[in-house]
Amino acid sequence: MSHSRWKTLRERKLAEGFVEPRAVAEARQEIQLSMALARAVHERRTALGWTQAQLAERAGLTQAKVSRIEGSDTVPALPLLTRLARALDASLTIAIDDGTTRLVFTPHDDGTDDRADADADAA
Repeated sequence: MSHSRWKTLRERKLAEGFVEPRAVAEARQEIQLSMALARAVHERRTALGWTQAQLAERAGLTQAKVSRIEGSDTVPALPLLTRLARALDASLTIAIDDGTTRLVFTPHDDGTDDRADADADAA
């Protein structure tokens, strides 16, 4: 069964009144947060023209850790998010609402209009 069919099947079941188990819903939200963060970090890093190694050096991390963040393999704790935002010379805004997770790196006043923005909408 293809991934697109899974989504359709889930949507169909929810429309029929199926209630997703709480653990599944929580896991889905964590995955969405991880993916939104991965996109936001990658977009800001590439907007700056940096490699993962350059970001890692500026944030005091290893390149492997940056790769895991950009690969959605981890959801960092607040202290690490703070280090990433500082290294990316940006403010990080996180909005978590029912079914939607939004992460935005807003560059500090550096004269550019770059903006790394990532959304993850619940299916």
